[in-house]
Amino acid sequence: MKLLFDENLSPKLPQSFSLQFPSSMHVRECGLKGFSDEAIWEYARDHDFTIVSKDSDFYQRSVFYGHPPKLVWLRIGNCTRAQLVALINKYQEEIRRFITDSIESVLVLD
Repeated sequence: MKLLFDENLSPKLPQSFSLQFPSSMHVRECGLKGFSDEAIWEYARDHDFTIVSKDSDFYQRSVFYGHPPKLVWLRIGNCTRAQLVALINKYQEEIRRFITDSIESVLVLD
């Protein structure tokens, strides 16, 4: 269960979840800094990542195309990295269930 954190999120987030979601990465680590949403989407699909983003464009793409990849959409506005870590930790079991669900494409956290 690998998460791919979007550019609009802290590049330190994958470290925070190395035990809960091993092999998670930030788009910068994948060489995708500044790349289009489409390129990030394709990379996530091709490498079995679930995208984590605050970007509504990924939500629209997910509704239109379905999965893979899956999307965890964070609808919490401006916040600190600590608040993001707390939110993802709070819902980590729900995220795990979502990733393994064969039907759902988007999980909204707020």
